[in-house]
Amino acid sequence: MNNKLIIALDVETADEARRLFSLLGVEAGMFKIGSQLFTAAGPQFVREIVAQGGRVFLDLKFHDIPNTVASACREAVRLGVSLFNVHASGGGEMMRRAAAAAGETAEREGLPRPALVGVTVLTSADASVLAEVGVARALGEQVQSLAKLAASSGLDGVVASPHEIALVRAVVARENFLLVTPGVRPSASTHDDQKRVMTPAEAVRAGADYIVVGRAILNATDPLRAAREIVAEMERAR
Repeated sequence: MNNKLIIALDVETADEARRLFSLLGVEAGMFKIGSQLFTAAGPQFVREIVAQGGRVFLDLKFHDIPNTVASACREAVRLGVSLFNVHASGGGEMMRRAAAAAGETAEREGLPRPALVGVTVLTSADASVLAEVGVARALGEQVQSLAKLAASSGLDGVVASPHEIALVRAVVARENFLLVTPGVRPSASTHDDQKRVMTPAEAVRAGADYIVVGRAILNATDPLRAAREIVAEMERAR
């Protein structure tokens, strides 16, 4: 098993997700359950995967008032996930409350504490998207600013494009600060709606702790072979 690979279960039904979990579990370090599958199958499906020994990245990108986010984080801990996220743009108070709620819940209820990471700038975004929402900074500067805020707020790491890994490492010197990188595509794959992408080997060489791959595996003729090729590519890059 390669612990760097997170396979995104971005599918419509729990049955399809179960099939992929059974097929790909030997290659995945973790499975991502995001908005689509969580909305379709609910928290019980997360519990089901965890009960079968699967490690889950709950990718719901919590972003709300601090009290609401803190409450959601408590429930994420109770689900038994290994990793989950909030939007770093929610601000320092929101992230501090999130981190505190996760830690306190885990300690009080005797549960493992999942890693909590902050989403910086989505890999579908570019400078024009930032400008649309009133962000005047250059994209790299925005990622750095949010990464520093996440670190100072007690989060365990951030989600960022592999192109921003070096930028994040330059401003956050904390040991074991996690870099979770979507926007990873094998060299033969299309980029779809993601603008800032790298191959798995490039992301590993850049210093990614985890890479998230979805469509390049799920849409492959042979998903297991596609996953194995990505794992092999990452191994060669080490």
